[in-house]
Order: sequence, then structure tokens, then C-alpha cells
Amino acid sequence: MSQRRGRTALTRTELDSWRVFVETTDDLRATLAGRLQSESGISAGDYRVLLELSEAPGRRLRSSHLADAVGWERSRLSHHLGRMEKRGLIRREAAAGDNRGAEAVLTDEGRDALRRSSVPHFHAIRELFLDALTPDQLAAARDVAETLRDHLAALER
Repeated sequence: MSQRRGRTALTRTELDSWRVFVETTDDLRATLAGRLQSESGISAGDYRVLLELSEAPGRRLRSSHLADAVGWERSRLSHHLGRMEKRGLIRREAAAGDNRGAEAVLTDEGRDALRRSSVPHFHAIRELFLDALTPDQLAAARDVAETLRDHLAALER
């Protein structure tokens, strides 16, 4: 690995590996998002927000924490939450003890939408991702993803 660190030019093999990785993950995410939308009527963004809120204590999170959890800019999240609120999936409330902050709260309707969408979404994950890989390939994919995640986290420090 140390031989590769100082180089800026990519070999044909490195470039091909990068492109197939990026293009395939983009295709997989787009296909999963399309299925989620068509089968459940919620977007991939809706699903991420609903999932984060469903796992949060009291089914609520400060908007700033939710933005960090889903990896979005706060303005993007604010617009998205507005659309979700109009559909009754979440509501926004002033943060307890802090009038400057707001919390997103999962509604019963949002919880039900998450439950209804999870079964077909899990079927799509199985069909499009899990069924394509052997157990060894799945373990290797996880190892690669964890290594990349840890590398990125170390670079952010």
C-alpha cells in the first residue's frame, strides 16, 4: 500500500476497479431507490429519515443530529422534512428546553409507512445484492466497506 500512496496517476487496473465499483454501487442504489418508491410510495431519503427516527430515543432527534446521521446539509434536511411533514410522516417540534432548536418526531403514520415499506425493501436488498454474492463474497464486501469507512474516518480526524 505504501508504494501507491505517493502516486497520483492511476493504472488502468486501478481506474477500471474504481469505475466498476462506483458505477455498480450507483446502479444498485438507484435500482433500490426506484423499487422503494414504486412499491412503497416513499423515497430513499424518506426511508433513511424514518429509520433514524424509529431508532432514536422517543422517536425524535434534533434536526442537526438527524442531518449528521443521514449525511445531509441542514438546509437539504429542512426542505425534506417540510415535505415529509406535509404528508404526515413526521412533525417538527421545538426542542425541549431550547427554543432555538427543533426536533423531528416520527408520527404513527410515519412509523406505519416505515413498516409497510421495509418488507418489500428487504426483498429487493436480498434479490439485488445478497442473492448475487456467495457467503465469502458477502464477507469480503463487508470487509472492503468497513476498511473504506475506517479510512475515511481517519482522514477526517
